[in-house]
Amino acid sequence: MNKIYTCALIFGAISISASSAQETFAPQRSHPNYVVAITNPQIPKSLEFAGQHIDFDRVDMYERLDRELTAMTYTHGNTLLLIKRANKYFPVIAPILKKNGVPEDLLYLACVESILNPCAVSPAKAAGMWQFMASTAKQYGLEVNEWVDERYDIEKETEAACRYLKKAYAEYGNWESAAAAYNGGPARITTELDAQMADTSFDLQLVDETSRYVFRILATKMIMENPGSYGFTLTADQLYQPLEYKTETVSGPVSSWPQWAKQRGITYAQLREANPWIRSKTLPNKTGKSYKVKVPTHESLYRSTAPVTVYNQAWIKK
Repeated sequence: MNKIYTCALIFGAISISASSAQETFAPQRSHPNYVVAITNPQIPKSLEFAGQHIDFDRVDMYERLDRELTAMTYTHGNTLLLIKRANKYFPVIAPILKKNGVPEDLLYLACVESILNPCAVSPAKAAGMWQFMASTAKQYGLEVNEWVDERYDIEKETEAACRYLKKAYAEYGNWESAAAAYNGGPARITTELDAQMADTSFDLQLVDETSRYVFRILATKMIMENPGSYGFTLTADQLYQPLEYKTETVSGPVSSWPQWAKQRGITYAQLREANPWIRSKTLPNKTGKSYKVKVPTHESLYRSTAPVTVYNQAWIKK
């Protein structure tokens, strides 16, 4: 077992299960044989996902969910970060899914793809919160070049993800296969559904990453709908807060984004964080394309003046 992963399991167990350990084991903390209890997450008999009832009575279905739920519960650093970021980004991406007729549960696909990091880049060079490859992004209408990369534009990449997922759903008729195609590619899923005479990706023998992928999404849904049940305790002020913006339209070239930012009372770094699709300090914009540029308000940039909002009350300690 990987040493780092082993440590995560040990320290995750300490933080989550210490209170129950005192009741379960006779030795006190000072005792040389004191042992911390490690509790396996409970696997439900069934789960509703994207309007579909998923049953876990089947042995393989149970074990595959158990693997992902256990991993997410005890490698708790990324899971905590995910919940904090969700408070900042779910209010942006959830309405886009709804507008496009994509079930809200597909939010958890983005969680698995990038831990909701808008600037995430994979070893294969997939980028953004929804992890588009450059070629796929262009197919779905996103601009990708050295000055502008709309894979990092949260609104535009979410719209593109909706188009991708709806196209896959139209082909397969269920969202789990559409999600599997998002990871493994539609050609592979279509080929394997035919070759293995199956109707759903749940019944396919696939490479490990794609086989685990949808169960990671299900595990993410379970934890994020009720973090306290899995040992994650946060307060409202620990959640990352959505920024408030003024939006300006830029329809010409920009000789210096740092100067542009300074004139508006923010730093270049703050401009880039609010608009990660900006990929250079200049913008030639020879075609005169219009870009919506977000300028964060002064109040929202500071914890002392920013309002505290909670997207999901289940995320915080009551």
